[in-house]
Amino acid sequence: MLILRCPYCGVDADETELTPGGEAHLKRFGPGSSDDDFHAYLFMRENPKGVHFERWRHAYGCGKWFHAARCTATLEVFGTYPAQTTEPPREILDTISAKRPGWRPKGAA
Repeated sequence: MLILRCPYCGVDADETELTPGGEAHLKRFGPGSSDDDFHAYLFMRENPKGVHFERWRHAYGCGKWFHAARCTATLEVFGTYPAQTTEPPREILDTISAKRPGWRPKGAA
């Protein structure tokens, strides 16, 4: 069972208390964007086997949205952090790198 710690209220919530919200850290384009940009925002999502950054809502708790870094294959959770964070915190990236040698964040050189 998936258990995530809500970074707002500090509760370790199991998946029955949470609502998934899809991929985290997506770039949303403004009113002047093209149809292709809007299509990509709505439909083109990562679906990796392995490390993934996701949005979750503590639906049966404080009700707030947050982000989680986890492995989709093993359900191992590397950490959670507030939804207002625009990129994964360095501590979480370091934790993933320590547990998964050779892993690099998407877009890293």
